[in-house]
Amino acid sequence: MQTLKTTLLLSLLTVLMVIMGSALGGKSGMVMAFTMALGMNFFSYWFSDKIVLRMYGAQEIGEQDHPVFFNMVRRLSGRAGLPMPKVYIIPSDSPNAFATGRNPQHAAVAATEGVLRILSTEELEGVMAHELAHVQNRDILIGTIAATFAGAISMIGNMLQWGAMFGAGRGDDEEGGGIGGLIGSLAMAIIAPIAAMLIQMAVSRSREYLADATGAGICGRPLALASALRKLHMASQALPMQEARPATAHMFIVNPLTGGGLMELFSTHPPMEERIARLEQMAR
Repeated sequence: MQTLKTTLLLSLLTVLMVIMGSALGGKSGMVMAFTMALGMNFFSYWFSDKIVLRMYGAQEIGEQDHPVFFNMVRRLSGRAGLPMPKVYIIPSDSPNAFATGRNPQHAAVAATEGVLRILSTEELEGVMAHELAHVQNRDILIGTIAATFAGAISMIGNMLQWGAMFGAGRGDDEEGGGIGGLIGSLAMAIIAPIAAMLIQMAVSRSREYLADATGAGICGRPLALASALRKLHMASQALPMQEARPATAHMFIVNPLTGGGLMELFSTHPPMEERIARLEQMAR
C-alpha cells in the first residue's frame, strides 16, 4: 500500500512540475521539467533524507556523545521491533523532532536541542516513539520525497512569478506562451505551489494520527505523549524554528512554523487539540 501511495505521490508531483515547465518555457520547458522530475525521482529516493538532515545542520551522535538519549532510542527501537536508526541532534532551541529515511533499514531520527531540554524523560520517550512509529508505518519515505519535490515546485513557482513580471514564460512554439502567456504563468505560479501543499497535507494529516496511536503503544504512555505534544505546541508557537521551511514543515512532530487564520486551513498537521484528545481517549 505504501509503495502505491509513494508512486501516486511521485506521479502527481511530476505532473505538477511538467505543467509548470510548460508555463515557463512551452514545449522545451515541459521537456526540461520532465527530465528534471525523472532525475529527482531517482535522487530523492536515495538521497532526500541526507538533504533534509543537512538542511537543518543535524549532527549524528553515538552512545558516547549523548548516552541517555541514544540508549532511549535504542530501547524504543527494540520495543517496536525495528533496526536501530541513526540518531541526530539539530542545533536549534525551538523544540521539535522528525524521522526520515527510505525504509526501516535506512532510517534516522532527529531531535532539536530544545526538545531535549524542555521535556521530561517520559515525554521525550513519547516523542521518539512517535517518530519511530513513522518508521514502523513506513511513511517516512513519502514525507521526505514530498519535502524534496515541494521545495523544487516552490522554486519553479518563484521563477514563474519573476518571469511573468518581466515578460518571460513564452513558449518557443506559441506566441501566447506555454499555457496562455502572462495570465497562465501567473496562475500556475500561484496554483501549483498550493496544489503541492495540498498533496503534502493529504499525506501528512492522517499519518500524524496513526503515528500518535502507534507511538503511544510503543512507549506505553499515551498521556506522556499527550503532555509532550501540549508542551511542544506551546513552545514552538512562542519560539518558531527560524530555519524551518514550508516544504519540510510536515515532517516535524509539531508544525515548526507559525500562522493563524486562513493558514490553519492549509496546515500540514491536524489540530493539536484533536491529537491530544485521541491520546487521552486511548489512556482511558
